[in-house]
Amino acid sequence: MKGLADKPSYIIELLEGGVTLEDVIDGRICEQALVEKSAFVVGDLGALMRQHVCWQSVVPQLQPYYPVKCNSSPVVIEVLASLGLGFICANKTEVSLVLEHGVPPENIILSGVCKQLAHIKHAAKNNIQHLVCENEAELSKISRLHPSAKLLLQLTTKAHAAETSMSFGFSLKSCRHLLEAAKELGVQVVGVTFHIPSSCQDLQQAYTHALSDARCVFDMGVDLGFNMNILDIGGGFTGSEFQLKLVESAVRPLLDAYFPPLSGVQVLAQPGSFYVASAFSLAVNVIGKKVVARHWDSLAQGVNNEDTEFLYYMNEGVYGPFSCKLLGNSIAAPSVHKHVRCADEGVYPSSLWGPSLDQLDQVVERCLLPELSVGDWLCFSNMGVCGLEEFTCLSGPPQLPVYYTVSTCDWYEMQEAGVALDSAMKNFSMVQYSA
Repeated sequence: MKGLADKPSYIIELLEGGVTLEDVIDGRICEQALVEKSAFVVGDLGALMRQHVCWQSVVPQLQPYYPVKCNSSPVVIEVLASLGLGFICANKTEVSLVLEHGVPPENIILSGVCKQLAHIKHAAKNNIQHLVCENEAELSKISRLHPSAKLLLQLTTKAHAAETSMSFGFSLKSCRHLLEAAKELGVQVVGVTFHIPSSCQDLQQAYTHALSDARCVFDMGVDLGFNMNILDIGGGFTGSEFQLKLVESAVRPLLDAYFPPLSGVQVLAQPGSFYVASAFSLAVNVIGKKVVARHWDSLAQGVNNEDTEFLYYMNEGVYGPFSCKLLGNSIAAPSVHKHVRCADEGVYPSSLWGPSLDQLDQVVERCLLPELSVGDWLCFSNMGVCGLEEFTCLSGPPQLPVYYTVSTCDWYEMQEAGVALDSAMKNFSMVQYSA
């Protein structure tokens, strides 16, 4: 269907009459039971809308810019674009994807550390004006290839530096030199961006330091004649409303002090996982099972089941949709499909593995599960940012089937927010779900 503008590219199943996401998963598992039992993904577009409503109610002063690297599903891009979000793109492939879905160039920021020359040229060609600049080498490249660019300087933070082995961005000490270099090269600087990771334990202190430093950079920029009008406070939003309120309580008084509304500064943020994490669920099949017992004698006598551990092998692993495990992220324990636990039923220490038999292919190190059988299904929720390049690939068809759904209630709410099939979302086709 690619390239045929008059034909929809994505089917969305409309859930009516009390049909739930669990019903959809049940139906797809029944279908897979008759064939090869492949893993699959179910996307709930209503979750995107619910998160958007939450964002607007808790932090209405922050304009959301979605980082495409979190989940590059064209369906996600189209829904969020229709809701009026801006986009953070790390390369020209992401820029092209966003432009193809009708996002105006002024709502796109080209980010990414150590940008390739082709990416800067592509931004200039497509009138992408806002670029993030991390250092003087980047500044030199941008001045040659995109002299009309409007730069957001990447300010490093202690919280971010503590989380990563490779620091990037400039410090407050070096910002004056970078601003002067931009002035000498004739490149516009319009703002500052920084990032506080979600793992930060002291949000108040982290944002106090970051916003105080950002204010200093703004003042230096104004002194040099730059029109400083954009502040991007980055990501670090987990998807939890509670965590979002913690960030809001830390940020709001600081913004009122350093960047009040009358200052004319546009304040952006980058909620990536916040929007998409809860929108996707992954169903996988158990294809192998191994029993490990530390005390075989007691196991043989049927005593002390705590010494029994199960290793389960699934048809997907870290070299597929669980690839974020290789980056040090943890995967939450799944639920067992169609399992109603009895009061006297035991649970056992279990570990979950991918199909490769590689020692690195461990998805969940330890969890408690009832004894499973080969052929059982496991459901992983909150998979919206876990290895989605495997099933929302920018360069080709998805490797796992993705079934998009939306309830009638959520769809009506989306329409009230301005999402419409006949205008903003031309690549969608809505059909009624049938079990």
